[in-house]
Amino acid sequence: MPIKSKAQRRKFAELLVKGEISPETFEEWNRAAGSAELPERLHPKAVAKPKRKAKPSRAPKSKPRRSKKGSRAERGRG
Repeated sequence: MPIKSKAQRRKFAELLVKGEISPETFEEWNRAAGSAELPERLHPKAVAKPKRKAKPSRAPKSKPRRSKKGSRAERGRG
């Protein structure tokens, strides 16, 4: 498994220092990568989209008020 990025190279070097992988394994993977310029990360972390602001809720429209001219009976019906 060749090393594919600078971040992987750092991680495997850390594992080598801790003794979790052998020096031969590290050299084999590092040699397989060659002298090519490696990217910092193989898959860059996705940039978080900015959160949308919540729209302020509007007060519900009130019903139109009736005029105070009197009841129906007083207006001539009846």
